[in-house]
Amino acid sequence: MATSSSIHIARDRFHLAWDPAIPPVETVPSGSVVTFDCLDASGGQLSARSGLSDLAALDFSRVDQVNGPVAVDGAAPGDTLQVDLLSFEPADWGWTASIPGFGLLADDFPDPILRVTRIPESGRVEFLPGIRVPVVPFCGEVGVAPETGPRSTIPPDRHGGNMDTRHLTAGSTLFLPIFHPGARLSIGDGHAAQGDGEVCGTAIETPMLARVRLTARPDLHLTGPEFLTASGRPAEAPVGRRYATDGIGPDLFGAARDAVRRMIDWLGREHGMAAADAYLLCSVAIDLRISEIVDMPNVVVTAHCPLSIFD
Repeated sequence: MATSSSIHIARDRFHLAWDPAIPPVETVPSGSVVTFDCLDASGGQLSARSGLSDLAALDFSRVDQVNGPVAVDGAAPGDTLQVDLLSFEPADWGWTASIPGFGLLADDFPDPILRVTRIPESGRVEFLPGIRVPVVPFCGEVGVAPETGPRSTIPPDRHGGNMDTRHLTAGSTLFLPIFHPGARLSIGDGHAAQGDGEVCGTAIETPMLARVRLTARPDLHLTGPEFLTASGRPAEAPVGRRYATDGIGPDLFGAARDAVRRMIDWLGREHGMAAADAYLLCSVAIDLRISEIVDMPNVVVTAHCPLSIFD
């Protein structure tokens, strides 16, 4: 078992499927801080010097790798893994691509497009001349061992995975249901910036050094991913800190319904609210957002509750 002061998951400790049969690369005490050194979503196939020929030669069997898995002592099936997202450090470069056959408007954009950008320390990427995008890094892939496997790392599901949720930045806390002893968390797919939905299928993809704290929560029992956003910008604009619940599945309306049902459950669990009252509140104060819409067959719809309404 690793000690809490020496846990570092190097770039070569990765896997390319979500599968409960994959053994943990480390087992850590609950409450441990773990650092993951992750390659970009291409698995190192693209670099700051890449061009269209490199994109055309991309081996899809190597994309969306995740580092880990890391098992947590005391993490039991039916309970919850709390993942405190402490820091994300991107590389000084990233890439964005429209890949033929992939993305929300794949039929409209059949030709490959690749843009490589520098990620400066100033915190704003000059994505196009005169257009500077704030750097808000996070990892698109965060998940535990799924109920069954093997599964591709591309679609998200109840175990988390490729949720591509841009609000999971440093300072936020993710809660994942546990399906197997140890939970076995893995992480990857570094993003320097992304909009809700990730419509073309890529963000500003970049290698990422991610630091997280892993805590077993036997007192909490969830049916899907939930999270608490970070305090401070950009999370405070426009409604302040939020608690959010995910709906994940192949149907957009079904995912939206699941997100709202989980929000109703949270309002009852945390605020003692009757289900009917919580349902009405969801219509008055809760935002539904499409977090991910391109990683077929599943989409992610998230219900956001501004915590300021309880002040």
